[in-house]
Amino acid sequence: MNTKFVILGCGSSVGVPRIDGHWGKCDKNNKKNIRTRCSAAIIKGSNVILIDTSPDIKGQLIKNKIKNISSVIYTHKHADQTNGLFEIRPFYWKYKKRINIYSDLSTINYLKKTQSYLFKKIPDYKPIVKAHVIKSNFSLGKLNEKIDFKSIIVKHGKINSLGYIFNKTAYLSDCKDLSIIHLNELKNLNFLILDCLKIKSHPTHFNLREALQVINQLKPKKTILTNLHYDLDYKFLLRKLPKNVLPAYDGLSINI
Repeated sequence: MNTKFVILGCGSSVGVPRIDGHWGKCDKNNKKNIRTRCSAAIIKGSNVILIDTSPDIKGQLIKNKIKNISSVIYTHKHADQTNGLFEIRPFYWKYKKRINIYSDLSTINYLKKTQSYLFKKIPDYKPIVKAHVIKSNFSLGKLNEKIDFKSIIVKHGKINSLGYIFNKTAYLSDCKDLSIIHLNELKNLNFLILDCLKIKSHPTHFNLREALQVINQLKPKKTILTNLHYDLDYKFLLRKLPKNVLPAYDGLSINI
């Protein structure tokens, strides 16, 4: 059974264009420069796993015609990854059961504190999600739709973020940790989806130079750069990047 990976959103925390209409260095006439905040989906049969619920998750799922989800895994607790959790309520209404979400303890505790009404019953609201602290190795789905994951801890400024490895693919959307070049699990993958925020150095994300350094060390067959800021135009990146490295765009889909 084929497994599909979809980049639902590939933009930085403010997206492209910004809320005030600012496009930065991105050509507003190129649709691939329209970037919502980072989320992704892994689809194997009826097993649909979301990676993060960005503030744009409703539009992302509608645009990609994803009408069901099975579970959600989170990379970390920042708003651009988690603020769309509220939006998945209709799936609870549809399935009549709570949706399983998975992450590290820090992220789970943050979500329970900031969106407590989604986790425990309060007057007029039923809980819609059930939280699980993930282990380093875990599986989601049943029988031939099951997907096996390995989670890794990476540095993202002053906090940790989780990267996920599955089907010879790794998703590292928020990372500033050059030590990953020494991880055997990340070497010689079929696909690496990697953080690449800006041209200039940044304290919590890889810039273009650092991302290419990681790619040269890990040697994946193909890399897709995500979490792209508005100073990284799509065609500019195409001209600059090696042939096995591509800039992401919203709706990009690959078979893994």
